[in-house]
Amino acid sequence: MRRLTVDVVVIGGGSTGAGVIRDVAMRGYRAVLVERADLGQGTTGRFHGLLHSGGRYVVSDPESARECAAENAILTRIQAGAIESTGGYFVTCPGDDPGFAEQFLAGAKASGVQAREVGVAEALRNEPRLNPGILRAIEVADGAVDGWQLVWGAANSAREYGAEILTYHQVTKIETANGQVRAVHCRDLKGDQDVQINCDFVLNCAGAWAGQIATMAGAHPVEVVAGRGIMIAMNHRLTNRVLNRLVYPTDGDILVPAHTVSIIGTTDVLAHDPDDLEIPSAEVQQLLDAGEVLIPGFRDTRALHAWAGVRPLIKDDRVGAADTRHMSRGMAVIDHTLRDDLEGMLTIGGGKLTTYRLMAEHIVDKMCRKRGETRPCRTAEEEVPKAGAGHSHRVTDRLAAREADRADDQLVCECELVSRKMFVDALVAQPQASFDDLRRQLRLGMGPCQGGFCTLRATGIAVSEGNLDAERATELLRLFLANRWIGLWPILHGQQVRQAALDSWIFQGTLDVEHLPNPEVAVTR
Repeated sequence: MRRLTVDVVVIGGGSTGAGVIRDVAMRGYRAVLVERADLGQGTTGRFHGLLHSGGRYVVSDPESARECAAENAILTRIQAGAIESTGGYFVTCPGDDPGFAEQFLAGAKASGVQAREVGVAEALRNEPRLNPGILRAIEVADGAVDGWQLVWGAANSAREYGAEILTYHQVTKIETANGQVRAVHCRDLKGDQDVQINCDFVLNCAGAWAGQIATMAGAHPVEVVAGRGIMIAMNHRLTNRVLNRLVYPTDGDILVPAHTVSIIGTTDVLAHDPDDLEIPSAEVQQLLDAGEVLIPGFRDTRALHAWAGVRPLIKDDRVGAADTRHMSRGMAVIDHTLRDDLEGMLTIGGGKLTTYRLMAEHIVDKMCRKRGETRPCRTAEEEVPKAGAGHSHRVTDRLAAREADRADDQLVCECELVSRKMFVDALVAQPQASFDDLRRQLRLGMGPCQGGFCTLRATGIAVSEGNLDAERATELLRLFLANRWIGLWPILHGQQVRQAALDSWIFQGTLDVEHLPNPEVAVTR
């Protein structure tokens, strides 16, 4: 058994946990973050990529709108490398209530959200694919954010301040004695050993799984309501700005340009198990119909990949238990001293990825107060280091890099411009990484072919470079393809059927992939 001793254990490796471990480390605490899978593999890696201006909530949730507006400006300054400041439009589409625009503008003014009405002609000049029947358009400061790069940047910053990040470490027990947290017990899933982390404080940032973590400490159930939503990536950028329907928040009312694709989202349905998220065909059709309202001809564009994510909402007694659409997106910090007579544990829930830094500030401030210490937060002032050479957000970044090295370095993934050196360097740095881990870092297999061509190359390179033996490489290949398929079968129609058939012929014809050794149980999406 491995044993560690620290001041604080942060549980959960999404955006909130990454923000918390950075904040804790910057305030001088010895800290460890534990995550049962890869960083950003849960909610943070399964959203529509929107950096909120606050506009979406100026009518429905003004407090969240204020928080988003303030944090948008901070993140754009301290994590510019993870953000594309696209700007955005809220537009009144045919059939929408044109009077809602007045409520929107009044709400924006009251909550400090930047909003400016522009002429329809100007909006159509700037975004010619927009529905020409729009009645009104309001410009806001929406943007696109790479959730994985944001998380890795914060994690790297925490490491620079001395924190340790333990991925693929599953919490099995939170040890307490005399009403005080004493240790967190984990299972190192890749190292196949038990780990005991002695500590006197636990910050529970497990999102939709926060209730499970609280129960491990003997606390009363934390009422986290999981709101499932699906999103679909279309195969190219249909717009250069974020597009929103100028209506009270509803399903399929956001289109986000992200990297080389556009993402339509999202639905909102109560999920009973955050580890079992379906992608119903009816919701796929619902989003495609919604996209057609914003962009005529949307259905003629190829749907590339679909996925489901889950919002960790704190139960809101103002609405029904299953009404996740109308629950507040505000954050909440639960003090287990008050509700469970348990010292040394706080749980945080709610919030948005856009407000992840503010959420961290709130929970760490509260921890400092409980410890009787004054250690000010500095995360809003200090820039976050870039996540690394392999990470990129702006669609032009890698094109410039490949222009420089195209004669000397093989392209492994043409869709996302991943070079051989990028892939091999990532393998060397993380010898236990799966191809899915590298996908999140490099975007390998996330373009139009969805891994149909690059996966074979990547597998061969991993073996030829001596990083993996053939058996392990085959296992990772099968696992990667299985996880890609989860997001492909719900959208099989039109051109996507042809691409899926081609990919199948490639893998069946070259490798007889159905009869290769079976992979591990799929754990990624």
